[in-house]
Amino acid sequence: MVEDGADIVDIGACSTRPGSLSISVEEEWSRLAPILKLLSKRESGVKLSIDTFRGEIVRRSFDSIGQFIVNDISSGEDDATMLESVGALKLPYIAMHKRGTPQFMQQNCNYEDVVKEVREYLIGIVERAASYGIEDIMVDPGFGFSKNIDQNYTLLNSLSNFKFKGINGKVAMVVVGLSRKSMIYNYLQIDVSESLNATSALELVALLNGADILRTHDPKEAKEMVKLYQILYRNRELR
Repeated sequence: MVEDGADIVDIGACSTRPGSLSISVEEEWSRLAPILKLLSKRESGVKLSIDTFRGEIVRRSFDSIGQFIVNDISSGEDDATMLESVGALKLPYIAMHKRGTPQFMQQNCNYEDVVKEVREYLIGIVERAASYGIEDIMVDPGFGFSKNIDQNYTLLNSLSNFKFKGINGKVAMVVVGLSRKSMIYNYLQIDVSESLNATSALELVALLNGADILRTHDPKEAKEMVKLYQILYRNRELR
């Protein structure tokens, strides 16, 4: 991924995809620790992001490798120690919107106005995170997490609504994860292995609508698309 142009490598040891079952803290750490040790020896300059909803994993990871980005799908709701841990360690934080647990979250797609409700949720999380001393925060609307296909595309088409001012009047960076998701392959009725082309198309739409960071399975293709976007529209730092 680094060789293909990724600026951030996101590592997760506990699946949180819709329908997945959780694992224990110790099992998550036993999977994660060897990879962190391996990557910490690389001198690539690439940033590391750790996908976890547990404050204990954040603390152990910090003791192991120092600074990294915390990527929390639960925005601190699934572990009462998460925001406190991130704030105490002064780590960058990605807060994502979802409802319920991964096992049952696709049963929680009832919104009156999905854009308004997700935006208000994320604004509230940014304010709550600030109360714990978290200063560097990014927001993720949570594509595919407690949203149906139509709601996902409504959010994508309205992505500029999430460019709101957060801590100290700064506009929070928007993280988007669309890569090879069911909103693509289920809608197109194709296999997930055939979804790269459509993924690239939607990632370009995300950039045009205000995304700052792309979370993707295919960094080489995403990087090529970003370069074309930059020369056509504007010179922005995108990952």
